[in-house]
Amino acid sequence: MIASELLEKYGALKKSFGKSEIIFEEGSLPSQYYQIVSGEIKMSNYNDDGREFIQGIFYKNQSFGEPPLFLNQKYPANAIAVESSEIFLLSKNNFMKLLQENPNISIKIIENLAQRLYYKSVMAAEISTHEPEHRVLKLMDHGIAYFNFRKDVNGYLIGFTRQQIGDLTGLRVETVIRAIKALEKKGELKIINRKVYR
Repeated sequence: MIASELLEKYGALKKSFGKSEIIFEEGSLPSQYYQIVSGEIKMSNYNDDGREFIQGIFYKNQSFGEPPLFLNQKYPANAIAVESSEIFLLSKNNFMKLLQENPNISIKIIENLAQRLYYKSVMAAEISTHEPEHRVLKLMDHGIAYFNFRKDVNGYLIGFTRQQIGDLTGLRVETVIRAIKALEKKGELKIINRKVYR
Protein backbone atom coordinates (compact mmCIF):
# COMPACT_ATOMS: atom_id res chain seq x y z
CA MET A 1 0.00 0.00 0.00
CA ILE A 2 2.14 2.93 1.24
CA ALA A 3 5.91 2.34 1.09
CA SER A 4 7.43 1.80 4.54
CA GLU A 5 10.08 4.50 3.91
CA LEU A 6 7.36 7.06 3.25
CA LEU A 7 5.39 6.03 6.35
CA GLU A 8 8.53 6.30 8.49
CA LYS A 9 9.35 9.69 6.96
CA TYR A 10 5.99 10.95 8.30
CA GLY A 11 6.57 9.46 11.76
CA ALA A 12 4.98 6.01 11.57
CA LEU A 13 6.06 3.55 14.25
CA LYS A 14 5.99 -0.26 14.12
CA LYS A 15 4.13 -2.05 16.88
CA SER A 16 3.81 -5.78 17.54
CA PHE A 17 0.53 -7.46 18.52
CA GLY A 18 0.17 -10.99 19.84
CA LYS A 19 -2.38 -13.50 18.59
CA SER A 20 -5.94 -12.48 19.66
CA GLU A 21 -4.74 -9.06 20.86
CA ILE A 22 -7.17 -6.20 20.25
CA ILE A 23 -5.81 -3.36 18.11
CA PHE A 24 -8.89 -1.17 18.51
CA GLU A 25 -12.38 -1.71 19.88
CA GLU A 26 -15.78 -1.13 18.38
CA GLY A 27 -17.10 2.24 19.56
CA SER A 28 -13.71 3.87 20.05
CA LEU A 29 -12.68 6.98 18.10
CA PRO A 30 -9.89 6.57 15.54
CA SER A 31 -6.59 8.40 15.91
CA GLN A 32 -4.22 6.30 13.78
CA TYR A 33 -3.70 4.93 10.28
CA TYR A 34 -2.88 1.19 10.41
CA GLN A 35 -0.90 -0.77 7.81
CA ILE A 36 0.18 -4.38 8.24
CA VAL A 37 3.89 -5.20 8.03
CA SER A 38 3.35 -8.90 8.78
CA GLY A 39 0.57 -11.09 10.12
CA GLU A 40 -3.20 -11.14 9.73
CA ILE A 41 -5.90 -8.89 11.18
CA LYS A 42 -9.67 -9.31 11.25
CA MET A 43 -12.36 -6.73 11.84
CA SER A 44 -15.48 -8.21 13.39
CA ASN A 45 -18.59 -7.67 15.50
CA TYR A 46 -20.68 -9.93 17.71
CA ASN A 47 -24.47 -10.13 17.58
CA ASP A 48 -26.74 -10.42 20.64
CA ASP A 49 -26.30 -14.22 20.63
CA GLY A 50 -22.52 -13.85 20.77
CA ARG A 51 -22.04 -15.00 17.16
CA GLU A 52 -19.12 -13.34 15.41
CA PHE A 53 -19.49 -11.70 12.01
CA ILE A 54 -16.21 -10.89 10.27
CA GLN A 55 -16.35 -7.62 8.35
CA GLY A 56 -12.98 -8.20 6.71
CA ILE A 57 -9.62 -9.95 6.93
CA PHE A 58 -6.44 -8.05 6.14
CA TYR A 59 -2.91 -9.20 5.31
CA LYS A 60 0.65 -7.93 4.76
CA ASN A 61 0.86 -4.48 3.12
CA GLN A 62 -2.90 -3.89 3.53
CA SER A 63 -4.39 -1.10 5.62
CA PHE A 64 -7.57 -1.25 7.71
CA GLY A 65 -9.89 1.04 9.65
CA GLU A 66 -9.60 4.08 7.35
CA PRO A 67 -13.30 4.99 6.79
CA PRO A 68 -13.92 6.02 10.43
CA LEU A 69 -10.56 7.84 10.41
CA PHE A 70 -11.66 9.98 7.43
CA LEU A 71 -15.17 10.52 8.82
CA ASN A 72 -14.13 11.06 12.45
CA GLN A 73 -16.70 8.44 13.45
CA LYS A 74 -16.44 5.62 15.98
CA TYR A 75 -15.13 2.26 14.79
CA PRO A 76 -18.06 -0.01 13.78
CA ALA A 77 -16.08 -3.18 14.58
CA ASN A 78 -13.17 -4.54 16.61
CA ALA A 79 -9.76 -5.08 15.01
CA ILE A 80 -8.05 -8.21 16.34
CA ALA A 81 -4.77 -9.94 15.47
CA VAL A 82 -5.55 -13.40 14.04
CA GLU A 83 -1.87 -14.26 14.50
CA SER A 84 1.21 -12.46 15.79
CA SER A 85 1.40 -9.31 13.71
CA GLU A 86 3.51 -6.21 13.21
CA ILE A 87 1.72 -3.01 12.20
CA PHE A 88 2.69 0.52 11.22
CA LEU A 89 0.80 3.15 13.24
CA LEU A 90 0.72 6.68 11.88
CA SER A 91 -1.08 9.52 13.67
CA LYS A 92 -4.15 10.92 11.92
CA ASN A 93 -2.57 14.38 11.50
CA ASN A 94 0.58 12.97 9.91
CA PHE A 95 -1.47 10.61 7.71
CA MET A 96 -3.55 13.52 6.39
CA LYS A 97 -0.35 15.50 5.77
CA LEU A 98 1.13 12.52 3.88
CA LEU A 99 -1.98 12.35 1.65
CA GLN A 100 -2.00 16.09 0.97
CA GLU A 101 1.67 16.07 0.00
CA ASN A 102 1.48 12.82 -2.04
CA PRO A 103 -1.60 12.87 -4.33
CA ASN A 104 -0.64 9.55 -5.95
CA ILE A 105 -1.01 7.88 -2.53
CA SER A 106 -4.44 9.51 -2.13
CA ILE A 107 -5.52 7.87 -5.41
CA LYS A 108 -4.28 4.48 -4.14
CA ILE A 109 -6.26 4.91 -0.90
CA ILE A 110 -9.41 5.85 -2.87
CA GLU A 111 -9.00 2.78 -5.12
CA ASN A 112 -8.52 0.56 -2.07
CA LEU A 113 -11.63 1.93 -0.35
CA ALA A 114 -13.64 1.61 -3.59
CA GLN A 115 -12.59 -2.04 -3.91
CA ARG A 116 -13.70 -2.74 -0.34
CA LEU A 117 -17.02 -0.97 -0.91
CA TYR A 118 -17.55 -3.03 -4.07
CA TYR A 119 -16.81 -6.25 -2.14
CA LYS A 120 -19.28 -5.27 0.61
CA SER A 121 -21.99 -4.60 -2.00
CA VAL A 122 -21.38 -7.92 -3.74
CA MET A 123 -21.37 -9.87 -0.47
CA ALA A 124 -24.50 -8.11 0.83
CA ALA A 125 -26.34 -9.26 -2.30
CA GLU A 126 -24.89 -12.77 -1.92
CA ILE A 127 -25.90 -13.09 1.72
CA SER A 128 -29.44 -11.88 1.13
CA THR A 129 -30.25 -13.77 -2.08
CA HIS A 130 -28.01 -16.77 -2.76
CA GLU A 131 -27.61 -20.34 -1.57
CA PRO A 132 -24.67 -21.31 0.68
CA GLU A 133 -22.64 -22.97 -2.10
CA HIS A 134 -22.83 -19.83 -4.23
CA ARG A 135 -21.84 -17.61 -1.28
CA VAL A 136 -18.83 -19.78 -0.46
CA LEU A 137 -17.58 -19.79 -4.07
CA LYS A 138 -18.05 -16.03 -4.42
CA LEU A 139 -16.02 -15.42 -1.25
CA MET A 140 -13.24 -17.75 -2.44
CA ASP A 141 -13.10 -16.10 -5.87
CA HIS A 142 -12.88 -12.71 -4.17
CA GLY A 143 -10.04 -14.02 -1.99
CA ILE A 144 -8.17 -15.27 -5.06
CA ALA A 145 -8.55 -11.90 -6.78
CA TYR A 146 -7.73 -9.61 -3.85
CA PHE A 147 -5.82 -11.54 -1.17
CA ASN A 148 -3.17 -13.11 -3.44
CA PHE A 149 -3.92 -16.68 -2.37
CA ARG A 150 -1.04 -18.95 -3.35
CA LYS A 151 -1.39 -21.12 -6.47
CA ASP A 152 0.27 -24.51 -6.89
CA VAL A 153 -0.34 -27.68 -8.92
CA ASN A 154 -3.65 -28.28 -7.09
CA GLY A 155 -5.04 -24.79 -7.77
CA TYR A 156 -5.43 -21.79 -5.46
CA LEU A 157 -5.02 -22.66 -1.79
CA ILE A 158 -7.91 -20.96 0.02
CA GLY A 159 -6.41 -19.09 2.95
CA PHE A 160 -9.60 -18.97 5.03
CA THR A 161 -10.55 -21.44 7.77
CA ARG A 162 -14.03 -22.93 7.59
CA GLN A 163 -14.93 -20.79 10.62
CA GLN A 164 -13.73 -17.65 8.83
CA ILE A 165 -15.73 -18.56 5.72
CA GLY A 166 -18.81 -18.91 7.93
CA ASP A 167 -18.14 -15.62 9.72
CA LEU A 168 -17.57 -13.79 6.42
CA THR A 169 -20.71 -15.15 4.72
CA GLY A 170 -23.15 -15.31 7.64
CA LEU A 171 -23.26 -19.13 7.48
CA ARG A 172 -22.84 -21.67 10.25
CA VAL A 173 -19.64 -23.75 10.14
CA GLU A 174 -21.67 -26.93 9.58
CA THR A 175 -23.32 -25.33 6.55
CA VAL A 176 -19.91 -24.24 5.20
CA ILE A 177 -18.56 -27.79 5.58
CA ARG A 178 -21.58 -29.23 3.73
CA ALA A 179 -21.29 -26.59 0.99
CA ILE A 180 -17.56 -27.30 0.50
CA LYS A 181 -18.22 -31.06 0.25
CA ALA A 182 -21.01 -30.47 -2.27
CA LEU A 183 -18.77 -28.15 -4.31
CA GLU A 184 -16.02 -30.79 -4.26
CA LYS A 185 -18.46 -33.37 -5.67
CA LYS A 186 -19.39 -30.91 -8.43
CA GLY A 187 -15.70 -30.43 -9.27
CA GLU A 188 -15.64 -26.75 -8.24
CA LEU A 189 -13.19 -27.34 -5.35
CA LYS A 190 -10.57 -29.88 -4.29
CA ILE A 191 -9.94 -31.00 -0.71
CA ILE A 192 -6.39 -32.30 -0.19
CA ASN A 193 -5.13 -33.05 3.33
CA ARG A 194 -8.09 -31.05 4.74
CA LYS A 195 -6.98 -27.99 2.74
CA VAL A 196 -9.35 -26.43 0.23
CA TYR A 197 -8.24 -25.58 -3.32
CA ARG A 198 -10.14 -23.70 -6.04
